[in-house]
Amino acid sequence: MHAKDILIEGYSRIREEVHAVVEGLGPDDLNARPADDANSVAWLVWHLTRVQDDHVADAFGLDQVWLAQEWEKRFGLKLPRHDTGYGHSSAKVAKVRVDSAELLTGYYDDVHEQTLGALRGLSAKDLEQIVDENWDPPVTLGVRLVSVLSDDLQHVGQAAYVRGLLQSAAA
Repeated sequence: MHAKDILIEGYSRIREEVHAVVEGLGPDDLNARPADDANSVAWLVWHLTRVQDDHVADAFGLDQVWLAQEWEKRFGLKLPRHDTGYGHSSAKVAKVRVDSAELLTGYYDDVHEQTLGALRGLSAKDLEQIVDENWDPPVTLGVRLVSVLSDDLQHVGQAAYVRGLLQSAAA
């Protein structure tokens, strides 16, 4: 199995989990925060998608789906255009509100398709390419892709936990 096939499998698991975590949730549950400073399912899924969109687009020299496909306008958030949610205060987390699970999964699916398209064209040598010299050691494409994969899986797990808390409270 080639490394790109492992990455494609990993990123496909994110997609499965994103769909599972938001399926059947209405706006109240998507936007609910279990505590004042906690993240909502909506914020977590939006953030993990923004990070994947931003980082993969940057690493491959692509346009962000958020801007190119006008997801920014569809979400209508009162945040800067390039905001990914990194370092958000509680007040900024509260600004990420969505009306439907379909909005989140639609954006994620478009980002996922762009990611898979980029991954399908990879060679083993491509993974060694330096994509970020702001770190010591500099970050290779392979390391960046695994970093995004790890971050996204953690956030979708957090979203599943929040969903579980909400369902337990409702029961």
